[in-house]
Amino acid sequence: MEEKKIIKIGTRGSKLALWQAHFVQDQLKENAVESEIVIIKTKGDQIQHLGFDKIEGKGFFTKEIEDALLAEKVDLAVHSMKDLPTTSPEGLVIGGVSYREEPEDLLIINKASVDATQILKFKQGAVIGTSSARRKALMLDFRKDITLKDIRGNVPTRIEKLGTGDFDAIVLAAAGVARLKMDLSGYEVVRLNAKEMVPAPAQGVIAYQCREADIETRKVLNKIHKREVAACTNVERTVLKMFGGGCHMPLGVYCEQDAAGNYHVWAAKAEKWDGPMVRVRESSSTNSGLAELVVRGLKKEA
Repeated sequence: MEEKKIIKIGTRGSKLALWQAHFVQDQLKENAVESEIVIIKTKGDQIQHLGFDKIEGKGFFTKEIEDALLAEKVDLAVHSMKDLPTTSPEGLVIGGVSYREEPEDLLIINKASVDATQILKFKQGAVIGTSSARRKALMLDFRKDITLKDIRGNVPTRIEKLGTGDFDAIVLAAAGVARLKMDLSGYEVVRLNAKEMVPAPAQGVIAYQCREADIETRKVLNKIHKREVAACTNVERTVLKMFGGGCHMPLGVYCEQDAAGNYHVWAAKAEKWDGPMVRVRESSSTNSGLAELVVRGLKKEA
């Protein structure tokens, strides 16, 4: 009898990345598939002193893991989908996606910097920590009086840095905070509406990447793939791809499907992090051609 394959899962070593890898491992186990986790260091993990816009190239949280996949050192790569470039290297495919955790961003404010009379509840001239060009552009769109300061590191590290007093507030994805069950009771937390502070394409979704030729792994992934999530993330990522595919451009796209099956998309884009923001909202009974409609709308507004 042929021995059952043990799937090797390639992942980054951060707490959130490992949470995601263990989540996938549990999903596989429910389908009677054994797996083991292999931790891989990426360029983004090694270069901690620069903002994302200063690091050369695309996929700096994914490339080394993709290389390991191609070299057959691992069988499956687990990524935060928002970090994954829109084009997979030749020989690799996205074999499935997870459920979607809360898609919004959170604004986490030091209690001493709270001013409930202001928009977003922080004081005038506040120092906001984020290294994302999208978050910078959107925060400036809400409040021109802020100072933006790059902040790097994993979710717990960034929350720790907020506690040192170098920042009045930081912006994080709600998904990472929820998955790690971070205690934010010492801070003022503002949940930012995904239709206004538009998330990164596919924010809150985990992507499962594998070799195109590895039919066995692809069949397994098909069992845990969430098609209804992919129907929305495909729209978001197609918009990103049509603008050049850099997952660190100042672009937010969020798509949801209502109970009647209609799709609604909110998008916001700036040419650069400190440039003016343009916004569109589009709806359709199908997701086919919806990304193109959004891109036309954004280009018309620009």
